[in-house]
Amino acid sequence: MAGDGRAAIRPIKRLVEDDFLSRPGVVGVDIGHKAVGGRCTGVPSIVVYVRRKGDAAQFTVPPDVLGIPTDVVEDTFYPHHTLASPEGVNGAERHDLLVGGIGVGPSRAVRFVPPDVAEADDYLVAGTLGALVTPRAKRRTMALTAFHIACVDDAWAVGDPMVHPSRVDGGHPYRDQIGVLARAALSGTVDAAAILLTTPHSRAEVAGIGPVAGQGVARVGGHVRKRGRTTALTAGVVASTDAAITLDFGVGLGVRTLRDQIRVEGPFADHGDSGAVLLDDDNRVVGLYCGGSRQRGFANPIANVLDQLDVDLVVQS
Repeated sequence: MAGDGRAAIRPIKRLVEDDFLSRPGVVGVDIGHKAVGGRCTGVPSIVVYVRRKGDAAQFTVPPDVLGIPTDVVEDTFYPHHTLASPEGVNGAERHDLLVGGIGVGPSRAVRFVPPDVAEADDYLVAGTLGALVTPRAKRRTMALTAFHIACVDDAWAVGDPMVHPSRVDGGHPYRDQIGVLARAALSGTVDAAAILLTTPHSRAEVAGIGPVAGQGVARVGGHVRKRGRTTALTAGVVASTDAAITLDFGVGLGVRTLRDQIRVEGPFADHGDSGAVLLDDDNRVVGLYCGGSRQRGFANPIANVLDQLDVDLVVQS
């Protein structure tokens, strides 16, 4: 979709975004191309994501908004962390050198109850360490991940210990500590946290991709790659930078709306990949992965993440 077409649709999409998202069953609003019978028509449209077609939500979406067609797509989006009971841990890859793309999680177990899980229990959480960052006012090394990986619920606190491998993957709650939670942000555009590392064994690169070259901007049609704890190395194409989605973080945090998100179509990531960074062809970080479905994934724009955590990316010199 040409930049001019998207720019013309954007204010109209924003005009109806809150109204659509408030309707039962609606989980996202975006800009894309209308599909008919599973085939892309190439017609620019406002895309409305619903949990199930046929629900009342579908019939409340008008066929067009101020002349812009709408397209109703069935999907459901989830924060992509992995949960396991303490009895269900297993071995996973272990890295002596901390780099982006490897598993990480909090040392503490978190109490989850239905409907967030099938049965009430103390659960362990796993996600992905994305990249190295440093506070803008101090020379310290931190590791970037998602808020819902490092903080999990509303009982989080600065100083919470973090481990690699995650405890889900067999990490020890004390011997495998790599740092402590230092900063966090869960806002209208960002789901992010920074871990202050307590080990000097780290490098500014992403496993399987290479050194981080700096900060970039996601552009529609641009290629991106990520390395996540669960699906390892995957690649995709940026389909939008205008997505507004709802994610249910459960456990005291509830349903939150994230706006201006990067959308990547296709099977890009899965549970356990939250916290991974998206890199462009020049190895510049453009986004921080937060969740999605089997059909598509979403990421926070990296500029918003860095600004809200007040950090900068560490690059290899």
